[in-house]
Amino acid sequence: MEQVDAIVVGAGVVGLAIARALARSGHETLVLEAESRIGTGVSARNSEVIHAGLYYPPGSLKARLCVAGKALLYAFCEARGVPHRRTGKLIVARDAGQSAALDAIAASAVSAGVSDLRRLSGPEVRALEPELECTEALLSPSTGIVDAQAFMLALLAEAEAGGATLATASRVARISRVAGLWCVHVVDASRASVSASASAGASAGPNANAKACAEASETPASVAAPWLVNAAGLGAQALAGRIEGMDPARVPRLHLARGNYFAYAGRVPFRHLVYPVPEAGGLGTHLTLDLAGRARFGPDVEWIDRIDYTVDPARHAQFATAARRLWPALDPSRLEPAYAGIRPKISGPGDVAADFRISGPTDHGMAGLVNLFGIESPGLTASMALADDVVARLA
Repeated sequence: MEQVDAIVVGAGVVGLAIARALARSGHETLVLEAESRIGTGVSARNSEVIHAGLYYPPGSLKARLCVAGKALLYAFCEARGVPHRRTGKLIVARDAGQSAALDAIAASAVSAGVSDLRRLSGPEVRALEPELECTEALLSPSTGIVDAQAFMLALLAEAEAGGATLATASRVARISRVAGLWCVHVVDASRASVSASASAGASAGPNANAKACAEASETPASVAAPWLVNAAGLGAQALAGRIEGMDPARVPRLHLARGNYFAYAGRVPFRHLVYPVPEAGGLGTHLTLDLAGRARFGPDVEWIDRIDYTVDPARHAQFATAARRLWPALDPSRLEPAYAGIRPKISGPGDVAADFRISGPTDHGMAGLVNLFGIESPGLTASMALADDVVARLA
């Protein structure tokens, strides 16, 4: 049994950002990831959009951390050469009845500290994007896109440069509390991955408390730390349920909302991202671009009861209808199923959209523990600000 300063469970974009922040603060950190590589869950299955912070209730964590995280993300990408682009985004109203929705988005954005929005008339929109059909729109110049995988690799590189270690194929079986330490018991790990990783990062080696953890372990590998961060994404609730002493009432119910994407085969005549006004459960089926200029439409909102990334080709008709509301000249035959992501929501169908839940010691009464629940969009944009928030709650 080795001891480190901090253990982060989950090597998605948020977990890696937290590991980087901890390592840069001088804390020996071990990142445990159940899969064989980083960022295979929520972080790999999204629109890769850098959000400006337009939609979230004033004062919410989503609003505050999105705006702060956007600035940190752009600065990080520019300094480290992570591929990204400030494409700008248009949120379009199809008719006069949606004008009030644009008013509400603009007001929310201003309250969150977004100061660069512009209201455009229909002719002004068509001057930018001649193929768009709308009565008016909001232009968000600071919205952009990023190569999420490259961003995660850059975060990991900085975390490792600061002394953090990644252990993949390491599934947490249970977490116990012994002598002031969080003892994380790991299975399905390569026999050397956790123990070697921990010893590589630990300067003090095992002490009496860590040995006490080891004696309580029935798994092939275990590691101890005074700080523990649950950044397991879709698995955060299940992991919290394996923490000894965790009050189930402190763990919100997980609701799964699948977002399907359809790709467009061929060139599109757009330079900006194009969004409709938001819908219940999401931001509406929108048009996004990747860094190569390829277009995709999505995600929609499909409530499901188990993790399943299958995209049903039968959804083609509804995607074509939604896409043609934005781009009337779209050729439906060029739309094809692409991929799906799943939002780890803590609000269900018909509920008011929930905020991020960052549950620290003052919330659950357990020293040195932070659980992250409901980290959906704008989690990618907010990731570095989320990391700073988590470290502050542990300190």
